[in-house]
Amino acid sequence: MRRLLPILLALPLAACSSSSKDVLDLAVAPPAREMAEAATTEETRVASLPTTAYAARFRDNDPHDWTGHSPWAYPVHGIDVAKYQKDIDWHSVRAAGVSFAYIKATEGGDILDDRFKENWRGAKRAGVHRGAYHFFYFCRPAFEQARWFIRNVPKEKGSLPHVLDMEWNHKSPTCKFRPEPAAVRKEMTVFIDRLTRHYGKKPVVYTTLDFYRDNELWKFKGAEFWLRSVAGHPSEKYPNERWTFWQYTGTGVVPGVSGDTDINVFRGTAPEWREWVAKNAI
Repeated sequence: MRRLLPILLALPLAACSSSSKDVLDLAVAPPAREMAEAATTEETRVASLPTTAYAARFRDNDPHDWTGHSPWAYPVHGIDVAKYQKDIDWHSVRAAGVSFAYIKATEGGDILDDRFKENWRGAKRAGVHRGAYHFFYFCRPAFEQARWFIRNVPKEKGSLPHVLDMEWNHKSPTCKFRPEPAAVRKEMTVFIDRLTRHYGKKPVVYTTLDFYRDNELWKFKGAEFWLRSVAGHPSEKYPNERWTFWQYTGTGVVPGVSGDTDINVFRGTAPEWREWVAKNAI
């Protein structure tokens, strides 16, 4: 979710491009033995996925040479989009094997994505499970941003749990503020609590490797994570962290979407995906 309005500083769900930040090591990492155990557990789990998972594979304009755990080991793939993708043929997206979409709705406390309503309706008509995401702005209180999101995103039965997008916007001309990690996590809690009360489901947290590291998000408990990692499996880049979604590229090619597209996977099998939607949908 990196193609952002230049006036804002950031937090799932518009398009992210690759960054050198994705290959940084964590400032604080678990012991090597714990990392190895986590990788072994993930390898065993991925190996148990059905071979039909490999059917869901998309081209990439800047592919990573995956070794070990590849995105193709997961059967359920989805995209996240914003106005930058322009006109989207949602029926073609669905026919290509996309199971879910996260659609950018809001930024800060006064920005509504120009194509949110169009994409929100289009995805539903095509039968694509969809949720909305908010891009966080660090120069505005979380409660105001939550209020803005609630004002613009309908409480619609069947929608996926919405997303809080937490990442830095290094190009923002209006907000250079970098709160302390504890303050960041506190603001995240405020936003999440307000959306949970309104929609009845707790939002998912999207984040990037540098933001996760800078703000010690391994200390943030109780939320499901959507992790960006375009140069390695999450088990390598976020040791011991639990995740529900993995954004593995920002340069994917998806029929029905023009230009580079963020592509993501759900962590489980197709039956587990259906169970997750049944349990977590609004």
